[in-house]
Amino acid sequence: MSQQLPQQRTGSSGSGSVARVTVIGDALIDELRDPRGAREFVGGAALNVAVGLALLGQQATLVAMLGDDEPATRIRAYLRDYGVRLIESPSEHGTSRAVSDRTDGEPRYEFNEAAQRRRIRFDDATRAAIDEADLVVVSCFPFDDAEQYAELVGAIADPAGRVIVDGNPRAGMLADRARFLANFEDFASRSLLVKVGDEDAELLLGDTLDAFVGRLSSAGASAVLATAGRDGATLHHVDSPVHASIVTLPGLVIDTMGAGDATLAAMVRRIAADGLPATDTAWAQALHEAMLIAAATVRHEGALLRMPRADAEAVHSS
Repeated sequence: MSQQLPQQRTGSSGSGSVARVTVIGDALIDELRDPRGAREFVGGAALNVAVGLALLGQQATLVAMLGDDEPATRIRAYLRDYGVRLIESPSEHGTSRAVSDRTDGEPRYEFNEAAQRRRIRFDDATRAAIDEADLVVVSCFPFDDAEQYAELVGAIADPAGRVIVDGNPRAGMLADRARFLANFEDFASRSLLVKVGDEDAELLLGDTLDAFVGRLSSAGASAVLATAGRDGATLHHVDSPVHASIVTLPGLVIDTMGAGDATLAAMVRRIAADGLPATDTAWAQALHEAMLIAAATVRHEGALLRMPRADAEAVHSS
């Protein structure tokens, strides 16, 4: 039996119900360059999670920074198409852009000035969206900005009962690695669930994923979802770690860009519906479902969450 979320709001309890989830973080244009040319996608880790949650049947709100420009118009239209409410923070430097250059093999990432100087405004609209949410997800937030971090902490009541965080650090967006790490660890100690990846561990610690999980657990994180690419994901909580391997589905892996965000969205949906899993079996079921959704997502270009076909899900759920 799953533990229920503290202070449930109306309509958020019980499997299959619709929860109100507010996602705080980034929205940007992803520009992909490879030998075939250049293509653009609406993206950003927080945006991907918010859209994924909407596709999974939840009531999603995104708090993100946008400029007064054509890329922002595209992002607004995209969010409307998927039924995600947007609370905008203004940008003096336009809309964020990330360039992924894969023309000679290994991806190289570049971020424009707006992405490097991103800022969330914690005004009345943002605070209202936080207050009314059953769950709050924070992804790709500028934890190295002390002022913004203090505002984030101050804006969220009862964080341990309803906050999920994915640091999602990016080398091209980091201004102060040590400060980012310290504030992320502090926020992790306040959170219901923390997601961290092997690339995060390398960037922030210069160490292994296991070492990072150990630090987060020692800092007080109650549950840590550790993702390791083709090695799958492991959930670390009060009992023994629960591991889920990646799932093989029909078709080639096309683009792994949205795998982590799809995994997180699937886990948030499960927690929103049933509460935080309380047993290894419940965690294993939630992880397997997330791995199925991630496997379907990477078989398409772009980071939009995809659902596995019913026949594939039936095979791999047995």
